[in-house]
Amino acid sequence: MTASTPVARPITGRFVLIAILAFFSVVIGANLIMMRFAITTLPGTEVDSAYSASLAYQREIVAARDQNERSWQVQVHVQRQFDGRAVLAIEARDRAGAPLVGMNFEARLERPVDRRADRAINVAERSAGTYRGHAEGVAVGRWDLVIEGGVDGRRMFLSKNRIILD
Repeated sequence: MTASTPVARPITGRFVLIAILAFFSVVIGANLIMMRFAITTLPGTEVDSAYSASLAYQREIVAARDQNERSWQVQVHVQRQFDGRAVLAIEARDRAGAPLVGMNFEARLERPVDRRADRAINVAERSAGTYRGHAEGVAVGRWDLVIEGGVDGRRMFLSKNRIILD
């Protein structure tokens, strides 16, 4: 009786080449998939161009000082309805308490982590110093409420506040 032992196949150059190519194909494929997900989900930037924002920084400082000198009193109330609609109410008064009329207010609800979820709010003047607007499809959670007010295309008021909508 003779016992037969299995014959081991020798490792050839062709086998090593195929194994290395398969290994690196899997690694590179996984990296490409992860890179695609990273690029398309969170851009990680507040502004599109940091250089342009830095050039406008001095103008923003001057605009903020001018806004403080005007001493406007702007009261804002935002409420999310059950159907996903957010209702915005703005009451704007000057330093003496007189209503600000003829202002053009623009408002946005911005998601802090996903710019794709941002919602514009259409704002219109309802009565002297009172402005109202609404946005559709607003989800529950944290939002940045950005309000800009101006006259004749010149921004005179800017407010950005973090809010939580229920």
